[in-house]
Amino acid sequence: MLYFPIAIGLFVLFLIMKSVRIVPQAENWIVERFGKYAETLNPGLNLINPIFSRVAVKIDIRESVLDLPKQGTITSDNASLEVDGIVYFKIMDTYKAYYGIQNLHYAIQNLAQTNIRSILGRMTLDESLSSREKINADLLVTLDEATDAWGTKITRVEIKDIQPPDDIVNAMTLQMKAEREKRARILEAEAKKEAAEREAEGVKRAQILAAEGRKESAERDAEARERLAQAEANAIEMVSKSLKTSGGDPVTYLLGQEYVKGLVKLGESANSKFVLLPPDLLESAKQLFKK
Repeated sequence: MLYFPIAIGLFVLFLIMKSVRIVPQAENWIVERFGKYAETLNPGLNLINPIFSRVAVKIDIRESVLDLPKQGTITSDNASLEVDGIVYFKIMDTYKAYYGIQNLHYAIQNLAQTNIRSILGRMTLDESLSSREKINADLLVTLDEATDAWGTKITRVEIKDIQPPDDIVNAMTLQMKAEREKRARILEAEAKKEAAEREAEGVKRAQILAAEGRKESAERDAEARERLAQAEANAIEMVSKSLKTSGGDPVTYLLGQEYVKGLVKLGESANSKFVLLPPDLLESAKQLFKK
């Protein structure tokens, strides 16, 4: 009789231990009773019916990463590509994630691959290679809407690599090389054009400055000749007044002056060896300055 209370006590202790469930952080446990959904256990201490209930599944509610394997696809211009990617998702409703789909990871993977082929099939090769952000955004919207029935939130979709065939890569390399050479020739031509324009502008400015210099020199020469002529006019006027006062003839004086200058120039000539002066030069000079 002593063993019966001990057995009952052990059984009760076993039931208590089986009824207590400590759920770790970032996990939700789904409890079924008689094969039917009963409740969801949240992180912390929970109690369940140990006889009729059981923990059906333990679901991680942290953000998960799903790697998409590389797959082949064809663009709208019939170019073959190999594409792979990565999907970030988080389970928001454990009930839908467990009962709404048989294999959540497999379903998201196939859904993502199908949509990648569909999106790239509407693009050309150049658009596929240059519009990666647009592809990611379209995939995010499509996958998030499709997985909403599974209680899952798609947080990010990234295309990791888009690899064209080798022949297309070689053709693109040649095209890029030709484009770079074209830009280099354009830049060189523009540089030569700019240099020629600057040189022409420099020549033009030099010619303008030279013309302005000649103009200024001519103006100064004209001014100098004008002053010299004015000075000679003043001298002639003074000599004329003086000769008129003394009874001399100004015209004769001026002619004599030019006559003497001509003799001086004749004597300075390199071809002249002798200069013959008239015998009455002194007399002529005296008659010229005779009062």
